Amino acid sequence: MGRDLLEPVSDASEQRIVLAGVSWKEYEILGATLGHRPGLRMIYLEGVLEIITTSREHEALKKIIARLLEVYALQRDIPLFSCGSPTYRREAAARGLEPDESYCLGQRREFPDLAIEVVITSGGIDKLEVYRGLGVQEVWFWQEGRFSLHGLEQGRYVTLSGSRLLADLDLAMLARFVNPDNEPRAVKAFRDTLREVR
Repeated sequence: MGRDLLEPVSDASEQRIVLAGVSWKEYEILGATLGHRPGLRMIYLEGVLEIITTSREHEALKKIIARLLEVYALQRDIPLFSCGSPTYRREAAARGLEPDESYCLGQRREFPDLAIEVVITSGGIDKLEVYRGLGVQEVWFWQEGRFSLHGLEQGRYVTLSGSRLLADLDLAMLARFVNPDNEPRAVKAFRDTLREVR
């Protein structure tokens, strides 16, 4: 597949390559060939393919965020359906990716309502542009100890100060418990805090 390598990125924790001129069929073949390998993500946007390996830090952060969010939903009796990180594709929009974590609210759908992304290294394909083509209502990014939220509004993303899907969730409070090194204690402490602030 003689492709142009746009951006090789490598650091101690994550590696990324970006290839231009990849057809949809080639993207599907690569996806089937590489399969669901742990720590490997593929992002496709209109002929550009990004392949990323994720670090242990990345995986630990996404998991504790998921656990905390699921505890919140359980404590507040919110019908949250976990979708994990499967491959979501929409050929007509020439877009596809695997979110770090994703959820539907109320019932399962073809595409999630909420996607969560952990950012360790930056660069590469604009994930919001991919999510826009998939119609995901909210995308949360975790980077440098805080959340930034984006909500789909009239076909484009706008920056949000709080979640529209989980309007009562205090994201600053949630962020204080994102501590992978003390995961069991952090999750229990978050649960206890939620019980206190009913």
